[in-house]
Amino acid sequence: MKNRFLLVAALTFTMVGFAQKSEIKDAEKALKDGDAAAAQTAIEAASGTIGSADEKLQAQYYFTKGKIYSDLAKKGNSDAFEKSASAFKKVIEIEEKSGKQKYTDETNQYMASLTADLVNSAVTDNGNKKFKEAAEKLYMSYTLSPRDTSYLYYAAGSAVNGGHYEMALDYYNKLQEVGYDGSGVVYKATNAASGEVEEMDKVQRDLMVKSGAYTNPVDEKTPSKKAEIVKNTALIYTQLGQDEKALEAYQEARKNEPEDVNLILNEANLYFNQGNKDKFKELME
Repeated sequence: MKNRFLLVAALTFTMVGFAQKSEIKDAEKALKDGDAAAAQTAIEAASGTIGSADEKLQAQYYFTKGKIYSDLAKKGNSDAFEKSASAFKKVIEIEEKSGKQKYTDETNQYMASLTADLVNSAVTDNGNKKFKEAAEKLYMSYTLSPRDTSYLYYAAGSAVNGGHYEMALDYYNKLQEVGYDGSGVVYKATNAASGEVEEMDKVQRDLMVKSGAYTNPVDEKTPSKKAEIVKNTALIYTQLGQDEKALEAYQEARKNEPEDVNLILNEANLYFNQGNKDKFKELME
C-alpha cells in the first residue's frame, strides 16, 4: 500500500511538472506570435503550482512571465509594469540562490528596458497631472535600478506635486538613508548649425565638438540637493502637523551644513510661527 501511494505521488508530481512545462511553452509561443493576451492566460495557468517546481523551471516561468507583462505594459496596460518588475526580480533572486544564471543576463537587459518604459510613462503621467501614478512608476524604476537614485528623487517630487505628502515623506526619508546628494556635472555644447545650447553625455559631447558639429563645450556643475530634501521633508512634517519632527529635520541638516542660510531661515520661521520668538531671535542673530 505504501509503495503504491509513493508511486501515485511520484506520477502526480511528474504530471504536474509536464503540465507546467507545457503551459510555459504555450505562453512563450503565444508571446512570440504577438498574442500577449493568450500568453498571459497560459502563464497564469501555471502560477498555482509553480512553487513546487525545481529552480530551473521556476526561473524559466518568471522570466517568461516578466517578458509577457513587459509586452503588455508597452501596449498600454499600466498595471502590468509591477507584475513584470516583480517577475524579473524573482528570476534574479532564484538564480542568485541556485548559482545557475541561465536567464540573469537577459533579465537584466529586460529590466533596463522596463525601467526606461516606466520613466517615459511617468513623464506622460506627470504631464497629465497623474502625479500619484507617476511617483509610483518612478519609485518602481528606482527599485529596478537602485544605482539611479535620481528616480527616487523625482518620485518624491511627483508625490509632492500631487499632494501625496506621506508618500513623498517616505521617499525623502529613503533618499536621506542612502545619502543622496544630487550634485553632478551637466555637459553642454553649442550646435554649430542652429546656435542652440544642448545637453548630452560627456563622451558624445566631446566627440561632437571634435567633429566640428558643436562648439563652446561647457561643464556645468549642479548643486547638492541635500538642503532642498531636508527643507521639503520639514515642510511636509509641518503640513502634517508634526512640527517637532520638522525642527528635528532642520537641526539634523544643520549639523552638516551649519552655515546654510536657507536651513537657518526655515527653522527660524518655524519657531516664529510657533510663537517662540526667543528661539527665532537666537537663530537670526
